[in-house]
Formats: sequence, structure tokens, C-alpha cells
Amino acid sequence: MAKGLRKGLTSYGDEGFALFLRKAFIKAMGYSDDALDRPIVGITNTYSDYNPCHGNAPALIEAVKRGVMLSGAMPMVFPTISIHESFAHPTSMFLRNLMAMDTEEMIRAQPMDAIVVIGGCDKTLPAQIMAAASVDLPTVVVPVGPMVVGHHKGEVLGACTDCRRLWSAHRAGEIDEAEIETVNSRLAPSVGTCMVMGTASTMACITETLGLSLPMSATIPAPHAERIRLAEASGAAAARMAVDGGPRPSELLTPQAFRNATVVMQAIGGSTNGIIHLTAIANRTPHRYDLDMLDEIGRKVPVLVDLKPSGAHYMEHFHHAGGVPKLLAQLGELIDLDAGTVAGGTLRDIVARAEDVPGQDVIRPRSAPIKAEGSMAVLYGNLAPGGAIIKQAAASARLLQHTGRAVVFDSVEDMAARIDDPELDVGADDVLVLRNTGPKGAPGMPEAGYLPIPKKLGRQGVKDMVRISDARMSGTAFGTIVLHITPESAVGGPLALVESGDMIRLDLAGRRIDLLIDDGEFERRRALLRTSPAPAMPKRGYARLFQQTVLQADEGCDFDFMVRPPDEAP
Repeated sequence: MAKGLRKGLTSYGDEGFALFLRKAFIKAMGYSDDALDRPIVGITNTYSDYNPCHGNAPALIEAVKRGVMLSGAMPMVFPTISIHESFAHPTSMFLRNLMAMDTEEMIRAQPMDAIVVIGGCDKTLPAQIMAAASVDLPTVVVPVGPMVVGHHKGEVLGACTDCRRLWSAHRAGEIDEAEIETVNSRLAPSVGTCMVMGTASTMACITETLGLSLPMSATIPAPHAERIRLAEASGAAAARMAVDGGPRPSELLTPQAFRNATVVMQAIGGSTNGIIHLTAIANRTPHRYDLDMLDEIGRKVPVLVDLKPSGAHYMEHFHHAGGVPKLLAQLGELIDLDAGTVAGGTLRDIVARAEDVPGQDVIRPRSAPIKAEGSMAVLYGNLAPGGAIIKQAAASARLLQHTGRAVVFDSVEDMAARIDDPELDVGADDVLVLRNTGPKGAPGMPEAGYLPIPKKLGRQGVKDMVRISDARMSGTAFGTIVLHITPESAVGGPLALVESGDMIRLDLAGRRIDLLIDDGEFERRRALLRTSPAPAMPKRGYARLFQQTVLQADEGCDFDFMVRPPDEAP
């Protein structure tokens, strides 16, 4: 197999000329023959002025390059799409598959023997891992790392659980305009991803557990020198893998690895977005992700990491308590420790070196968990025949068995227009329903599932209500919220049949979410729905491709043509 600069030559009909021309042009950059004869490690550059999460990417790139060169290989940096959660319209999830395709094609198109991908903000790590799984080139993932915490009036603050909590307080009239503006300047005190257990931190922990990044990579704060040293070590690991030819993602992304990732996701109080991303990654391999496995693990695995939004602390505290290696040690036999890693060896080797931090209370022993059961549960029922997700660790216990009257919003725009209307017929025991916010309906399945508490209820002291939708929510959010209802309403799912005034029952113990109407009424409404005109298809470009091919939440929201059949080689 061709290596280095000889790999993947441009098609001119003459391989000798193709290599001659490639070397002639790259020498214009000042490279020597010695440099060009070495194994090549590609390095993705996801820096963008629109992406403050990746603000430290240039420093990480330089450190990775240093590690590659110190190990005798040749680093080659190239740009890919960069996605930031709060800057991407209509939603970052709409662009995740585009980033995955961009990253995959650039890895395939350019000569490299191994790849280091650098990312962090919510959809970037999953997009990069989806690409890596499809290409199956030796890959090391370098997360950009979480922000450090902020402070306000003696209170520790973090984006974005505290931003949601304080914004809710502002909506309820408890915080005035001047103070919320001051808070706005203190929530994100450094570059890096959210410092709570949101989607970015969840995916970084999952990535480390899958063996795709070096130990402690998930938790080192973005501004710390230790993050730079980790990047250098990652470059050295990639240089070694470029020579050895592995381990490849196909050797690491096994059923056992996906199960390990699920155990960790439940134990950290992880983001519900992690389920969609793990499903999409699994679908790029011969394996598949099983929602029933997720629920079964959730019944057995307690939440052990005391981080917001399920607990009290922040990512830097998790790091100083021993990070993912210490968590794996606490999980014990729940983890398959024979799974391999890009560090060489197995998770067992990493656990053996886990730091013991006397007195820390962030990573709990299994005998004293934060929550007795895992972060997330899977619901079925006549509203969610394909499944729905609830983050029970961040929900109100009193609402986990609840029957209430539906208050229906047909879209995000409808919700925004009416949620704070003083005339809205809504009470604290009602169930807020948002539809047409799934993969096709929105499009892009926005993080709209965290419906705000209506202002008039917030001012009465209401802090939580049951809220259901076919949308997603940020991993930083909290509340009794049912998400990812499948199939979505825009493709005729049962959520489209709900009418304001209907009774809805949430039964966590029974793992059900049900619309309480009789079968005859259910079928009458379904017949009427079938006669409704379909929404217009986008006329061109990526929006049309997305609408035509995106899968449902239980299938990872990838494009149907990107899913690897079980018997297909990379």
C-alpha cells in the first residue's frame, strides 16, 4: 500500500508524473526532500472567528505539529468546516452531516497516513468521528477542552446551565436588565466548550471512553498548559500510528466500545444529544446502536459524576478529581476494560494509572451515587412508537409520574408568539407540547425542546413543567422534558395528532408517554392528517439534500446514503 506523499495520487494517467507534479508544487512551500519522504499526519483546522469554543485551536495545532515532528513524521494542516452551536442557523445539527462529509472527503482526497482531528463544540466531535469511522484511517481526536468557570456575586457560574437558570429568573422578573447584562459578560470567561456536562463535554467523555483520544483529554480546561501538552502527545501518538498502520477506528469502534460509551454517558449525567451522535457513529460502522440497551444500562448504572445540570460541580472539578480514568475505575465491572485505545494498550492500563485524589467528592463511589439510576431513560407508547428520551437525572421527581392537559404549539415560531401571552390558557399542571421540530420538520431538529415556562407561571413561582416535543435540547438544560419523539410529527408521527385539551400521561416507571384518547378517535385524526398537504420541498442545495435523505432521531439523523451496511468494508 502506498504511504506518505505517494498515497492517493491525482489522476493524470501517469503516476510518475502525478508524484513529480505533487512534489514540485509542495516544494513551493519550502519543504525538503527529507520532510517529504516521511509518514504524513494530517491535522484538521477547525478554527473560526465564529467559533469561540475553538479559540485555542491554533495553539493546539502547533502543539500537535510539534509532537508529530518530534516523532519523525510530517504534519500537514488543512481546514474543514467549523460549527458553533449558538452561531449556526437554523441549528448546528442541520450542519453536522455537512461537516462529517467535508471532513471525510478531505481525508480521502489528500495524502496522509494518520489523522488528528481537533474539535469540541457540540456537533464537531461527532461529525469528525463519523468521518473517521467511514474513512477508517488511524485517527486521534483532540478535544479543545472546557472553559474555566465564571463568578458572579460570590457564585460560581458556567455556560450554559447557569445561563438558562438565570435567564429563566430574568423572565420571571427576579433579575433586572442591568444584572442580566452583567451576568452575560461573566458566563463564558475563556475560550473552550461549556464547562458543565453539556453535549460538548458528554462527547469528549464518550470519545475518551471509545479509545479515540488520550487519557484525560475530555476534562483538561481549554486554557491550561496541560491541554497543550496533551495535544503534543496526541501528535506523537498519531505519528506512531502512521507508521504502525493502526489501531484504526474499525478496531476500536466495537460493540463493546459502544456499550462502554453508553455506561459512561449514563454515569456522567450526559446530554441526550449523545444518543443521536452515538447512533450516527455506530451506523458508520458494521454495528448498530440499540435504544433498549441504553435503557437497560440506565436501570443498572448510577449517576456518579456530580456536575451540572444533574449535580453541582463543573468540568474543571471533574478533571482535578481524576477525570474519565478515575470514573472508569469507579464503574469497575460495568466497563469492558479490555477495549483498546489510541494510547496503546487497553482501558485496563489506563484505569491502573488513574489518579486517586483524597477528599474529592465530584466522582462518587457506586455506594454513594448522585442518582441511583442513570441519566437517561427510553420511553415508548402511542405518542412515541419509535421511542423518545427523557433525561431523568435533570427532571423533577414529582413530575415523573404525571397526567396533564396538553397545550399545543405547532412550531417554534408559534411557541415564541404565544408562550408569554397573558391570555394563554395554561396552568402549572399542563403539558407543553411542541411539534414540527424534528429532523425534517424544523429542519435540523433544533434544541427547542427546552420550552420556556410561560412568564405568567414563572412569576407565580413555577420552575418546571412536563414538556414534550420531537426536538432536541441542550445537554446543559434541565427539567422534566421528553425529547426525540419518533417518528416526528412532520412525517405523520402521532405527535401531529395531539390537540390542546387532550390528556397526556408520562409514566417513567412504565417507560411510557401516551395520548389518552380512544383508538377510534386516534384513527379518525390520523385519517384527517393523511389528507393534509405536504410541506414544500426546498428547491436546491444542501437544504434539499437534507430534507430528502435525513433519517429519524432513533437512526442518528444521518443521511440515509451514509449509513454503512453491516457487510460493507470501509
